[in-house]
Amino acid sequence: MIMETEEILWEVKKEAIRKMIKTGQRPDERKEYEYRPAEVQTNYITRAEGTALVKLGETQVLVGVKMDTGEPYPDTPNQGNLITNAELTPVADPLFTPGPPGETAIELARVVDRGIRESGAIDLEKLCITKGERIWNVLIDVHPLNNDGNLIDAAALGAAAALNTAKIPKYEDGKVIYSERKQNLPVKYAPIAATFAKIADKNILDPVLAEEKSMDGRLTLTIRDDGHLSAAQKGGTCAYKKDEITELYDIAVKQTKELRKRVIKK
Repeated sequence: MIMETEEILWEVKKEAIRKMIKTGQRPDERKEYEYRPAEVQTNYITRAEGTALVKLGETQVLVGVKMDTGEPYPDTPNQGNLITNAELTPVADPLFTPGPPGETAIELARVVDRGIRESGAIDLEKLCITKGERIWNVLIDVHPLNNDGNLIDAAALGAAAALNTAKIPKYEDGKVIYSERKQNLPVKYAPIAATFAKIADKNILDPVLAEEKSMDGRLTLTIRDDGHLSAAQKGGTCAYKKDEITELYDIAVKQTKELRKRVIKK
């Protein structure tokens, strides 16, 4: 009976949100293409090579960058590797469950990874220690601490900030000396994701959790510092027209540029 009551209450709330969006209003009174207040604290954990704690409204995500060495892939013998993982736990959202990564965690990691990889943010050739034998692996771990919607943008922002401040450990005589970090990770860009939720044929930027639960679909555009579109990810069942995507791209370029200036320190 309790579950049925909660479901009924949620359906009422969902319909109320959809009506608000139709009239150009949002639950937190933001404009349709406005980010929530964003805050980034780098070097949050000193034991990692790079870290960033991101607060996007009430959404909080901790991103860590660790490095180790390994063998290169046969088709890229002179390039380092990038590996991204996301762990969703009940600490961030009671609907998240412990255990192997589910569909949501896998998608979150893939979208963040693709935005970084396809943007060429890291000069992977500079992570080659010995061609064909030894390279650096860059490991990005995403840990949501509180989910109030749009984990993708918060995680991507955290990854960009953590990579931008990461230091490579010393490598000597075949061993990694983690206590000594002086060289900056070879980072060229800070790709930032802009996620739009479509609700009742209206697009809004940076949806909160209630808006996400009311949306028909989602479009994430990852934008590089120079405005280059690095990656795109669509979710949900709704369709997007070509002109609509072009318009959202222009908005994403403008909004991510402003966000990048405020939180990514060069």
